[in-house]
Amino acid sequence: MSITRDEVHRIAQLAHLDLSEEEYDLYARQLSSILDYVEQLDRLNTYGIEPTAHIVATSDSLRGDEVRGSIPRDDALANAPESEQGLFKVPRVLG
Repeated sequence: MSITRDEVHRIAQLAHLDLSEEEYDLYARQLSSILDYVEQLDRLNTYGIEPTAHIVATSDSLRGDEVRGSIPRDDALANAPESEQGLFKVPRVLG
């Protein structure tokens, strides 16, 4: 499958990209190459192959969800540059 310069130009417009003339040619070749490879993969016989999300078996490496106490508020605020009324005081972000 071949991608034209016009198609690259349209994609660039949709993505708000400002490409040079050389980049239109380069990306047309690269995108065409990617689509050619995908066509090759599409021709593979995958009958009987189980769908996978990972090529190797994975296990859940997260800790168990358990209720625990948190550190006291005064300890949390001890290293804060500023605090006010028991809360972290941060610079205003929105005017």
